[in-house]
Amino acid sequence: MQRTELASILLELLEDETGETYSDLDESADLRKGLNLDSLDMVSLILHIENRLKIEINTEELNRAATVGDLLDLLERNLAQKGEQKAA
Repeated sequence: MQRTELASILLELLEDETGETYSDLDESADLRKGLNLDSLDMVSLILHIENRLKIEINTEELNRAATVGDLLDLLERNLAQKGEQKAA
């Protein structure tokens, strides 16, 4: 899955979760301060992402994701690992 497609899915899920409309997702935007996501918003967003992409996100990895770009990197890694597991 291309990063732009992941960003589009993330944008859609963010808007569904928060009720806000974002014209664009800046990869340097802070998830909590820049997008005003509290811990409940983050948990719900991650659950939606996991369900949509059929992946599991490690809590430790998630705690290191501070920006939109960090989260997209994390999603790319998880999707790549999922692909490797299917191939094996």
